[in-house]
Amino acid sequence: MLAFKYIAFHYLKYFLIILTALVTFMAGFDYLDFAASLPDSANLVLLYVMYKVFFAIDMLLPLSLIFAMIGTKIYLIRSNALVSFYSLGYSKTQILAPFVFVSVSVVIIFISLHATSFARADEFSNNIRKYSTNLKPTHNLFFSYEDKYIYFGELQPLAERAKDVRVFIAQDEQLHIAIVADSARYDGKYWVIDGAYQITKPLNISAASNGVDIKDLDSIKILKGFRPKIIDQVHAGKVNYTIGDAFDAVMLLRTQNVSIDRIKSAIYKIFVYPFFVPSLIIIIFFFVPISSRSVNISLFSFGAILATLLMWGVLFALIELSNNKTISSEIGIVLPVVILALFASFRWYRTSKEGLI
Repeated sequence: MLAFKYIAFHYLKYFLIILTALVTFMAGFDYLDFAASLPDSANLVLLYVMYKVFFAIDMLLPLSLIFAMIGTKIYLIRSNALVSFYSLGYSKTQILAPFVFVSVSVVIIFISLHATSFARADEFSNNIRKYSTNLKPTHNLFFSYEDKYIYFGELQPLAERAKDVRVFIAQDEQLHIAIVADSARYDGKYWVIDGAYQITKPLNISAASNGVDIKDLDSIKILKGFRPKIIDQVHAGKVNYTIGDAFDAVMLLRTQNVSIDRIKSAIYKIFVYPFFVPSLIIIIFFFVPISSRSVNISLFSFGAILATLLMWGVLFALIELSNNKTISSEIGIVLPVVILALFASFRWYRTSKEGLI
């Protein structure tokens, strides 16, 4: 227990120091790069910096966990604490336990943050820089849902309203009904259209038909459960979903003959991708020497950091390929993490067979 507390404390300390340094570096350089194009409002500038800090945390937290493990292990070696723990009878598994426990705990907290607007920090910051608002209106949305085709001239996700609304209903592969309205609002369950008028075209136009029928409608409800943010993100092909939005979008769209590959990629990135961290920590841990006498510690730490950056870069590239539907998300996100986990398990098993655990 003494070793666990001691190692966990230093691991958390190094993690917070490294994360703060990396986030400050990334957010600071971004601000210096785009300061001239930011709005004059001090509140919006503060919001922009805050969102960029959140985005930097989203990007760099996994790296910080691995770098902190390397830094902690180097500290234990240089201070001879690692040799002392082994001399007192602690096993490699006991020394590894605080690294795995802390990293998995932080990863779980990291995943839970994606249930909030933290997941959309990059989108919000870019909107502030370009449009001086965190949520910009989306124009000219046209999509199908169930048996209807819907057009929104302007969607306001924050206000949960839409302007210039058109609803088209086809029957027997012909346009049968068109509903036209100036606006629609989302009431938490349905999109409600007030003050609309309906144009009905006969399916068979002939001399005996009554022609086009036009009538006023007091109120109609459409798009059950289709929240404004889901419409906006699906239409724009965004991948920065919150957990709730991602699962709601899958439930709504999986029966609508609409591709959900981007949404699956977002879900895998949230729930699967971060777990490459514990696997890589285990792999690196068993390569770290016990004493500085057996290897050049500076050279080893450089190699470990370089290997971590290369692995993170490969995973990030595969995620981007999955987001663009170049490869499936199962191959681009799930498979690499599973391979890392299997290799970590093999490395652990091999070390235990050698009697070193």
